[in-house]
Amino acid sequence: MNHWWFVTAAYVVAGMGTFGLAAASWRAMRRAEAAADALGRRA
Repeated sequence: MNHWWFVTAAYVVAGMGTFGLAAASWRAMRRAEAAADALGRRA
């Protein structure tokens, strides 16, 4: 039985998870920066 399909699938899933986490973090950072800029403009 060939196990390479499982190894490849595991790498794909791990890569997608890493990318998803990085994208969610980047979006949260941009949202926080916009909120901080809005607070600075109000003062």
